[in-house]
Amino acid sequence: MIIILKQNAPRAQIDAFCEELRGMGFSINDSQGAETHILGLIGDTKSIAESWVLANPLVETCRRVSEPYKKANRKFHPDDTVVQVGDVKIGGGNFAVMSGPCSVESEAQIVEVARRVQKAGASLLRGGAFKPRTSPYSFQGLRAEGLELMRHARAATGQPIVTELMNTEHLPLFEDVDMIQIGARNMQNFELLKAVGRQKKPVLLKRGLSATLEEFVMSAEYIMAEGNEQVVLCERGIRTFEKSMRNTLDISAVPMLKKMTHLPVIIDPSHAAGLSWMVEPLAKAAVAVGADGLMIEVHDNPAKALSDGAQSLDPDQFDALMAQLRPELEFFGKTLN
Repeated sequence: MIIILKQNAPRAQIDAFCEELRGMGFSINDSQGAETHILGLIGDTKSIAESWVLANPLVETCRRVSEPYKKANRKFHPDDTVVQVGDVKIGGGNFAVMSGPCSVESEAQIVEVARRVQKAGASLLRGGAFKPRTSPYSFQGLRAEGLELMRHARAATGQPIVTELMNTEHLPLFEDVDMIQIGARNMQNFELLKAVGRQKKPVLLKRGLSATLEEFVMSAEYIMAEGNEQVVLCERGIRTFEKSMRNTLDISAVPMLKKMTHLPVIIDPSHAAGLSWMVEPLAKAAVAVGADGLMIEVHDNPAKALSDGAQSLDPDQFDALMAQLRPELEFFGKTLN
């Protein structure tokens, strides 16, 4: 149930009302936006009568919410959430580009790529230290050493780092990571979601290969239910019957997720198609449809990349892409952050 309070309701009376509701067994999501003040009740609201709520002089109106996700629901939080990673803002008109190699391969590689993508306009450095691969014989990443190399790149450029966590046992290694990524294969690893929900740092959650949008948002709800509301959703393509590309980018997911939830939504065009020449048009489409950012793979020598070279841009291609995106971002009222 959501309870919409009257404008300029006294804070002391609101606090007393909230305390009364908590005493009835409800958790409360208190969201005060520019024009509305909403109390979102979480719990078995069938036990509370709407007439009782409406009788309170503080209440403008109330209505029940049928969706199973509550904290992520835009009805509970009408204004866009802005997630901050270091000095970088994502959402609310702030557009962030996360860029870097699929896998961290050496210090020289990650530092050089970090410098090039930062110069072109990327504000966050992405890179894989722990790599989930379809084949057990493929390169699995440098693991702890890869995280250390990413920290070296951050020291050289000042960019916050984004990298994937695959196992709760690795959490101590991620204490100095600025943003934790949960990959598509772990979107419904609920124990992992709960573990990152207990962390006090932003989470980038990727959509599963065959997940519905409600399942995707429910995974975000797992994180938020543990107290961490700094979640960014990432559409990275889903599995369909089409075989001409790696996955099918569900571009319609962006406006639908924006309607369903208040969380920022970004697009990963590199994983979506798995083809470097498709990154540019898909990135432009992401801006046009209202995404809050992009995650783009860039490698200093894609032909020799240890993983996913076919979908990676080289630094010169990334420069050209960012130059094309700037006027588009300006046209759609987005600020490159």
